[in-house]
Amino acid sequence: MAQKTANNFPPALSPNAITVLEKRYLKRDTSGKPLEAPADLFRRVADAIASADGTFDKKADVKLLSDKFYAIMANMEFLPNSPTLMNAGRELGQLSACFVLPVGDSMDEIFDAVKYTALIHKSGGGTGFSFSRLRPANDVVMSTTGISSGPLSFMRVFDIATETIKQGGTRRGANMGILRVDHPNIMDFIMCKADQKQLNNFNISVGITEKFMEAVEKDEEYNLVNPRSKEVVGTLNARKVFHRIVKQAWENGEPGIIFLDRLNRDNPTPLIGEIESTNPCGEQPLLPYESCNLGSINLGKMVKNGDVDWAKLKEVVRLAVHFLDNVIEVNNYPLEQIDKMTRSNRKIGLGVMGWADMLILLGISYSSPEAKVLGEKVMKFINDEGHAYSRELARVRGPFPNFKGSIYDKPGLEPIRNATVTTIAPTGTISIIANASSGVEPLFAVSFVKNVMDGTKLFEVNPIFEKLAKEKGFYSQELLEQIAEHGTVHDIHEVPADLRDVFVTAHDITPEDHIAMQAAFQKYTDNAVSKTVNFPNTATMDDVEKVYRLAYQTGCKGVTIYRDGSRDEQVLSTVKKEEKVEAVAAPTVEEKRTVKRERPKALKGWTYQMQTGCGPLYITVNEDKTGLFELFTTMGKAGGCAASQAEALGRMVSLAWRSGVQARQVVKQLLGISCHCPAGFGESKVLSCADAVAKAIQAHMHAAGYDTGIEKTAAARGACPECGGPVEHEGGCSVCHVCGYSECA
Repeated sequence: MAQKTANNFPPALSPNAITVLEKRYLKRDTSGKPLEAPADLFRRVADAIASADGTFDKKADVKLLSDKFYAIMANMEFLPNSPTLMNAGRELGQLSACFVLPVGDSMDEIFDAVKYTALIHKSGGGTGFSFSRLRPANDVVMSTTGISSGPLSFMRVFDIATETIKQGGTRRGANMGILRVDHPNIMDFIMCKADQKQLNNFNISVGITEKFMEAVEKDEEYNLVNPRSKEVVGTLNARKVFHRIVKQAWENGEPGIIFLDRLNRDNPTPLIGEIESTNPCGEQPLLPYESCNLGSINLGKMVKNGDVDWAKLKEVVRLAVHFLDNVIEVNNYPLEQIDKMTRSNRKIGLGVMGWADMLILLGISYSSPEAKVLGEKVMKFINDEGHAYSRELARVRGPFPNFKGSIYDKPGLEPIRNATVTTIAPTGTISIIANASSGVEPLFAVSFVKNVMDGTKLFEVNPIFEKLAKEKGFYSQELLEQIAEHGTVHDIHEVPADLRDVFVTAHDITPEDHIAMQAAFQKYTDNAVSKTVNFPNTATMDDVEKVYRLAYQTGCKGVTIYRDGSRDEQVLSTVKKEEKVEAVAAPTVEEKRTVKRERPKALKGWTYQMQTGCGPLYITVNEDKTGLFELFTTMGKAGGCAASQAEALGRMVSLAWRSGVQARQVVKQLLGISCHCPAGFGESKVLSCADAVAKAIQAHMHAAGYDTGIEKTAAARGACPECGGPVEHEGGCSVCHVCGYSECA
């Protein structure tokens, strides 16, 4: 790794932060060896972003500004969105996290959007679309006298294009697909991800109108409108449609809902266009061809002597707004249209992470009324100070070019540099780098299990909890294991009561409290708030419907929910659950040996065909009266290295099972192993023969009714396909808190 320069003090980084930086952010040579240290990365970014000042003032002290930018990043007080950290000061130079593209109702416009999507994903960005302008399925196509295939068929084209673009291994393509609730194909759209086997590169949300919500309240019919002709072509019962949205969200977390009229009431440039879509996680409403340039302040660093350090927070807000406005200036946009629109409105999105950390440091419970009041106060302060500094920038640099006719163009209002200033985004990997809680979410976990390749279990622990536990004298490895097993400290009496009250996790908090916190931050946020409302697995559809209604009533701009364990693909890590069918008892310590089960003459079995890059692989799983016993593999192509390796894999799995190893542990070791020749797309994608075996075992366990280890605790809600670490659902996305993997971007 490159040597740190003399003036670059090294930031104090956690092991997970170093893992994420080395894997995803640092410059590397062709062999994958890092060419820079974390401190060098922050200096690279600071120099690149500060250089923009020289375009406005030839006498600007760019070096001094770079030092200030470097300090707030290296001290983990502020971090920009991932593409800025990855690409600032490098050849690619694409610094925006996400974009919205228009999808017009013609073949040329649709496939232009597909092409633009590919270019954006190649540059490392995510994309949002509204498909509401597309004529419905079976509608007339005048140019060919044929019939339209409808928005869903074209969404699949975008999905396949996204799957194909591989973004250099640093960021995966992600899309948001939105359809208005009054589109004739809305019911098909609501159901489009019901089987979880298609559109897996999309988050989907229904664009809700206030007319629709009024019809829901009154249990009335509402009109469906053909976007091509603008004619009413039918009606649906609003309450039944709303119930279907709720049912699907209860089943697998999608669709979310976005309140379109509310987005457009806060549209700062209504004369330029109507907002129809958001970025992939829903927090950034954008006009067509706009990009989002985001950054987050670490609120955990804004506490001093048991109170909010308002003076420090003000200083960091001002520097962060300056930083993000400069990002717009030095950004290398993937399309000319995006360059023009982004510079014309100059939207930035300053948000927060470490909110749960701040509450803990202040001794405030996340679910308390005091926390909601403080949330409003903190966000109002950030919004007010951010707008004030944007106005200062406007005096020197001028207001954003589309200022005339904007909501700010009023007598007595001072011009402003940026059409929007604040956004609450999911902070994913940057919160791992900062060792902070994500966005405005509660803690992911106080302690969780991290499995390494040799099967060793390492226990990760919240750094604030670790510090306090050691100071108060109750820290122990046994306690960490107990917390990881329970997923919460709520019922662990070794932890003092005052700490149990403040160290709460997402599943210790009621859905109503999740929404109340989202609403508190939304009140003083220009754009929207990305937040996931977590439900226990036992939640009912009525519980979900209540939250959707509450989000509308409390002023939220949208809502995403996730009911624990509701997605089929979860392969979960737990420290105590076993398969439903008991395995043979493990030998005692005194025996000092493993007893292998003998093979009976006859066994029952099931064969699964899996398509791999080496051809079809037939996997047979046999059981005896105790449980899973052996596994055989047969390659569709006879002979060869692949066939011999597959046979060896089957023998080792069989030996493991006959020796008492649990099936889910075998799955955990094999799932996600990749080779040079994967096969399939989305949920059907098979990364290697080993991955195929794992998926076949998984399918068999589900079909046969085995307990696969799903447990409703924070320590056991998902396995990362890259590192096997636990996965949490945040902002409509699955994020690994160990290696930074994200299913969205």
